[in-house]
Amino acid sequence: MLSNTTIEGLHALRLDAMASGVIEQREQPDYATLGFEDRLGLLVDRELLARGNRRLTRMLKSAKLKVPAVIEDVDFRRPRGLDRKTVLHLAESHWVNEHQVVLVVGPTGVGKTYLACALAHSAIRHGHTALYLRAPRMFDELAIARADGRLSGLMASWARIDVLVIDDLLIRPLNPDQAADLLEVIEDRAQLHSTVVTSQLPVAHWHEALGDATIADAVLDRLLERANRIELVGESLRRSETTTTARSRKAE
Repeated sequence: MLSNTTIEGLHALRLDAMASGVIEQREQPDYATLGFEDRLGLLVDRELLARGNRRLTRMLKSAKLKVPAVIEDVDFRRPRGLDRKTVLHLAESHWVNEHQVVLVVGPTGVGKTYLACALAHSAIRHGHTALYLRAPRMFDELAIARADGRLSGLMASWARIDVLVIDDLLIRPLNPDQAADLLEVIEDRAQLHSTVVTSQLPVAHWHEALGDATIADAVLDRLLERANRIELVGESLRRSETTTTARSRKAE
């Protein structure tokens, strides 16, 4: 029988899952029928699973995703131009390994943010880092960082992220400084890391909304070259849910 010293040693080595597994094996007679290697294998698997879960939790927290979206909960039943095969292929995260871009465009309320966060969540489950940024606040954060001398450090930290989600881009036209900042963010990532961009504005109108023609050309060249484009259509899902709820209340 293993002594408490062994359990304490496992905790000291930060093998907490193995330690709890050892206690479980010691207290349940059924494990006695297994050989040493089988029992050790179960303990190692338990530790690996626990560490994987902790890493996933830590990475999801760091990603700051706006919604706790997962691909398994994406609604393909409503007619909004969402192709199941395309989305499930993107969920495998090969596009992240190939440093590609995903553009999700469509009117308000059709699920752009949810889909973007679900793809980022899938990437995290495949071992990649991710970060969610809402475009208006991203530009504010860049302006503040420039004023207090943190700009280069902030840009460098974003450049290291495997999947950067920029939500609600071009919700209003950019001023020259914002357009230049966007180019720097995209330039740092081009062919090195992946980016997910959502926008209510159709891609055909992005050039005009970016302002400066030279900067617009450079931004679009980097975003569209290796882009997976998802164009959503239809009415707001939020409006549909509100209508359904109202009807249910009337029926009551």
